Amino acid sequence: MKKFPNIILAIFAFALSFLLSGLTNAQNLTEKSVEGNTDNLPVREYAISINELAVNKAGKEVMGMAINGSVPGPTLTFTEGEYAVIYVKNEMDEETSIHWHGLLLPNFYDGVPYLTTPPIAPGETQKYEFPLKQAGTYWYHSHTMLQEQSGVFGSIVIHPKEETLAYDKELVIMLSDWTNEKPMNVLRFLKRGTEWYNWRKGTATPLNQVIARGALAAQLNFWRQRMESADIADIYYPAFLVNGEQIQEYPNFKPGEKVRLRIINGAASTSFWMTFGGEEPTLVAADGLNVEPVKRNKTFIAIAETYDFIVSIPKSGKMEFRATAQDGSGTASAFLGQGEVLAAEDVPRPDKIGMMMQMAKMDMRMGAPALKFNPKKDDPQKMMENWGMQMKGDKNPDNDMPGMNMAGNKEEVSQMDHSSMDMSDDKNSKMDPPSAPMAEMPGMENMDMFSEYNYNYLKSPEKTVYGKDVPVNEILLNLTGNMNRYIWSMNGIPLSETDKIKIKERQITRITLNNLTMMHHPMHLHGHFFRVINESGDYSPLKHTVNVPPMQKVTIEFYGNEYGDWFFHCHILYHMMGGMARVVSYDTPEDPRMKPFPISKLIHETNRFYSWGMADVASHNTTVNLTTSNIRNQFNLSMEYGWNQNLEAEFSYEYYLYDYLRVFGGINVENTTRNSLDDMKTIAVAGIRWFTPYMFNVDLRIDNELRPRIGIGRSLMIFPKLSIFGYYEYQIDAGLVNGLEAGQNYKEEIVWSAGAQYMLSKNFSLMTSYDNRFGAGGGLSVMF
Repeated sequence: MKKFPNIILAIFAFALSFLLSGLTNAQNLTEKSVEGNTDNLPVREYAISINELAVNKAGKEVMGMAINGSVPGPTLTFTEGEYAVIYVKNEMDEETSIHWHGLLLPNFYDGVPYLTTPPIAPGETQKYEFPLKQAGTYWYHSHTMLQEQSGVFGSIVIHPKEETLAYDKELVIMLSDWTNEKPMNVLRFLKRGTEWYNWRKGTATPLNQVIARGALAAQLNFWRQRMESADIADIYYPAFLVNGEQIQEYPNFKPGEKVRLRIINGAASTSFWMTFGGEEPTLVAADGLNVEPVKRNKTFIAIAETYDFIVSIPKSGKMEFRATAQDGSGTASAFLGQGEVLAAEDVPRPDKIGMMMQMAKMDMRMGAPALKFNPKKDDPQKMMENWGMQMKGDKNPDNDMPGMNMAGNKEEVSQMDHSSMDMSDDKNSKMDPPSAPMAEMPGMENMDMFSEYNYNYLKSPEKTVYGKDVPVNEILLNLTGNMNRYIWSMNGIPLSETDKIKIKERQITRITLNNLTMMHHPMHLHGHFFRVINESGDYSPLKHTVNVPPMQKVTIEFYGNEYGDWFFHCHILYHMMGGMARVVSYDTPEDPRMKPFPISKLIHETNRFYSWGMADVASHNTTVNLTTSNIRNQFNLSMEYGWNQNLEAEFSYEYYLYDYLRVFGGINVENTTRNSLDDMKTIAVAGIRWFTPYMFNVDLRIDNELRPRIGIGRSLMIFPKLSIFGYYEYQIDAGLVNGLEAGQNYKEEIVWSAGAQYMLSKNFSLMTSYDNRFGAGGGLSVMF
């Protein structure tokens, strides 16, 4: 009889554990991080310093940024259960920061300046401290501006208390991309809109190549939607690196040894295909967490992801690990062992024209706005319905005027309770796996160019599904962008124009990421692991970064039991700086230590002004154009001087109503008499400027003398490096202000020009043109 209560207690405990079994591995990984008693934890300390350093990574010595004098920085090695204490000293002349990517830690130490952690001022040392509640492969990097691109990154290895995988040795492989340009100049160059980078790395699609492939109809379809071509990557990189070098040799591995490769993509803007020579490797971990081992050679690694493989050193020869840039513009390799090379598989360069032809066959509406007319009217569901893949029977008129797709609910977060949705059985699920290959979807037979980017090969060794009785809060985030102005956003709203995403504690937050752009977006959520819903169902993998392929959806979900505000952003640094970021908030009190550091400074980083200019110095006339612009505002100054002493200058201010339409006002100064600068006239102008379908720039204006004018221009790359351009302008004076000569009903003025430009380098081109005012001539075009 004495045992009876114990039996009842055991039954009760079993029932309780069964009811709570849904909140298993995923919740444990995201349990609330609180600075607490560390007396019983072994402490491991590191001291690192960030400094400027002259480096040569791509054939030219330039100033970079280093950690402890190296690029990448040192590997910080820990054991699960230790207490990390890391001192970071800033030896530069500008602010810096360190984010511990993928680590679950107290909000204050996450390392996003002005959001969670104070920036590290020049000459200062900042102390980070947190318990290590996980094992695996992670990394750290600056979260200040574009410093990561300059070299501020390194690796983290946390060994488990008990190792469950069998291997002899391990090697950290940090992948990165390198530019000899200053990163802020790269972003400024992207903001002005140019095809130079694509031409420089051989990924441009000039018209002659399009026509030769029979793809003119596809190209017209892209132009109609204001897109130049299918795009993959934005930037030209002269070098891709493995542990800081284009080629690395590791001859000390012996034949037959099993080596764990801890591979981290620390690039700023490049995803890679990983391939291996020798025996097929075994993938054992993703984003630091173990997965069901799977034999896999060709694997895609998005920016900020980590993958662990176990490889066998060949009995004869050395195996190659090769990382091939996604757009095929370069590779980096590491060789393990000695002897003849067992080469890794070649990855063919993507066929961009072929992609355009395939996409032209689909019922797809591209070019969703990256900048909306009214960002406060946020209806992501309507945006998803109107853009991207269109269902048969949908009516989708081409309405390009402001106000379209803007009506609806202001709330981005739906309050629907989807806890009854059964996602535990992938055979009987009411929802198709969002990452299913597009070629398998109805009507998508020709759309297979993105099918290999899904995560269906990843399976967690333990169930990650949540309990069915846990409320679900659904969020739809459409990923949107504008390549011409290089603005990136979610739901057509950049970071500077949006509110925080509110997370409901002790609920499941399920986010559908719907990519409406032609580029991949690796989305990273700080301070959390989330389930990536795939064919593994209950065993869907946990990750901290997920790649969302073009025109596809990926669904992630996590349990809300954290504290504070966390950053959620695209990990292509230039996209993050262009506005593709949000703050995920538990709506908890601000840490008092952050009061001197307003979040407005972080937001300002994504809405900076960038300036650029161009000068055409020719035998018949000289033209100079200067521009400074942020997301909504733009200032322009243009000046033109002809050989016949015809001078015209104009200063204007523009405000972007949405992506393709802006209003402007300004003043125009010109001489009224040819061949004389004695009589100058100043007038006020106002109007609209519109970037039309088929990529024409239209200027509609009226001046203070009530003279309307229309101008239209377009440039087109017809051969590699060679572009043609044209401009037509028509102005009419009906005499509403100015008097007309007797018998005249109106007076008109026509200006037109046409020409060609041949690129010599990034900043210089040869040009020739004919202008109806100045005649024919040629000279040099300079971009600065």
